[in-house]
Amino acid sequence: MSGVFNVLMVGVGGQGIVLASDVLAEAAALAGMDVKKSEIHGMSRRGGPVFSHVRFGERVYSAVIDHGQADVVLAMEPMELVRWSRWARPGAAACYLAEPILPVGLSEYPDGLEAEISRLFGRVVRVELSAIRRSVPLKVRNTALLGATSVFFDLGPEYLQQALKALSPRGSYEANQAAFDLGRELATAQLMEAADVE
Repeated sequence: MSGVFNVLMVGVGGQGIVLASDVLAEAAALAGMDVKKSEIHGMSRRGGPVFSHVRFGERVYSAVIDHGQADVVLAMEPMELVRWSRWARPGAAACYLAEPILPVGLSEYPDGLEAEISRLFGRVVRVELSAIRRSVPLKVRNTALLGATSVFFDLGPEYLQQALKALSPRGSYEANQAAFDLGRELATAQLMEAADVE
């Protein structure tokens, strides 16, 4: 991989953004890439904002993704995807979990959110919570979304598998690996379907 690839992961406390970003950073390091990661998380306050910048490539000088530079945005919640969209470069990919978590003060989501996401990003993968629930425990939905996002970057699946095995909490590796594989499968099918429509 030449240059630097930028992945921005966003969500709220308790959704597993930190683990997903740790796995991606470790996988890139195992692949022999230079990696930098930066994160802000309010783990003590469930529902608080959580985000992580993961940058990898031949040489990475800064851990922070500048506005307009993210190649992919992974979002555990649709409004967070829109809120962080200004970090995405033109035509960037987006992968998000369709699990609305209403911010304090809002009783319903604004109309046209899906259309806005399509307008803001190039290729979009929308992962339904029901698709995850049918096959794996919901607690590993973060890993399912990481698997879905992995279709957008050139990083060998063997490195992601090694990182997942090393970093999964005790007794959860099999569920995390199944979730990762499921997410990758869902994203691949969705992108193929979108290509056929075009």
